[in-house]
Amino acid sequence: MEGGGGVQIISTRMVKPEYQKSSVSPEPQTLHLTPWDLRRITVGYTQDGVLLPKPPASAVQYLTSSFAVVLGPLLPLAGRFTVAPATSAGAPQGLTISLCCGDEGAEFVHAMAPGVYVSDISGPLRVIPRVVSSFFPLNGMLSTDAAVDPSQPLLAVQVTELADGVFVAMSLSHAAADGTTLWDLFNTWSEISRSDDGNAFTAAPLPPLERWFHEGCPVPIPLPFARVQDMARRFGCPPVQECSIHFSPESIKKLKAKANAEMASTATATISSLQALLAHLWRVVCRARGLAPDRETRLVLPVECRTRVKGIPQGYVGKAIAGAVAKQPVGEILGDGRLGSTAWLLNRAVASVDEATVRAELVAWSKNPSLRYAPDLGADPAIVVVSGSPRFDVYGNDFGWGRPLGVRTGPGNKLDGLITVFEDGGGAGGMELEMNPSV
Repeated sequence: MEGGGGVQIISTRMVKPEYQKSSVSPEPQTLHLTPWDLRRITVGYTQDGVLLPKPPASAVQYLTSSFAVVLGPLLPLAGRFTVAPATSAGAPQGLTISLCCGDEGAEFVHAMAPGVYVSDISGPLRVIPRVVSSFFPLNGMLSTDAAVDPSQPLLAVQVTELADGVFVAMSLSHAAADGTTLWDLFNTWSEISRSDDGNAFTAAPLPPLERWFHEGCPVPIPLPFARVQDMARRFGCPPVQECSIHFSPESIKKLKAKANAEMASTATATISSLQALLAHLWRVVCRARGLAPDRETRLVLPVECRTRVKGIPQGYVGKAIAGAVAKQPVGEILGDGRLGSTAWLLNRAVASVDEATVRAELVAWSKNPSLRYAPDLGADPAIVVVSGSPRFDVYGNDFGWGRPLGVRTGPGNKLDGLITVFEDGGGAGGMELEMNPSV
């Protein structure tokens, strides 16, 4: 079978969790989905992957075995969505979606792309070839698809052997977990593969699997739909041209220093490196698109809530992300001396996402559920959407034969104006960004 761009699918299998030898498969546990989970059940899977050097020998079987060990304590990621009717006083009230933590497993795809070289898809400033999309599994999958068809996995990985390297990709349902969980999973998988000792991992305390709900939240949360199919919307998003840009530690330090210097007399907090960089890019995008000075522009970025909301346990497996929004007329962020004020908008937007605000938003959503659709933001050229984080340990994912040579994202949720942020491989404060302008 041929994939896109000459990628050949060698095998596809379902990998089940490997439990401690002294234990048996646990009874299936049902986890009800939170407002964070449900509001994004209509978008595509999160897709990230790392480019690695060529191993001394094929590592596919080795990676399959270590992947099964990782899944053992993380049953939700090997489970399936279940749908049930919601009732109140005996009357139908829509439906509920939950996660059954069985051991159905996660998908493992082995593929080959002998005509693709590491140099084709890596480098500091590069247009990313479309063949990279074929290195990811479950392309085009929405979480609602997995709710409609219980045979569909919530997690899949693909190992693609290149001419002189290997690409390891992961696709994870947005409703099952967020990017923090995805990269924690990546880190643990690579650690087990590198150490060749799964026993230490299986003997470690289990991560907390219970979902966190705000006080007074109905559990499960009824959704006002007769069928899951009524929730899904598929859109033909305009094609984008993906490009990768590296910012050195020195260039980021200069941006941060400039932004803080411009706000020295008025700012009450320090503008971060990320805020300064995103402010710079926000201004660049607005200028490049020739937006009218009086048009409102927005930048939307994710805010991690595990450390902001009391009660969410350390190592929480699930989704705990809120959104911060900065907005301003285009004319107010362009021009000389406005990097600092633009970065300050981002600083204040992030600071506004405190525990009280997060809880209030969750309460309001649970009373009147509404769903997110990926194209809602990408249709407006005045909106810039940010994903990812430089805090994710991307380049520490050495599976036993060398550190990653690069990081790439899959085609899911690729919107015009999306910027994905990663650490760079130097470990000194640089950042690597994927940008997706329309073509």
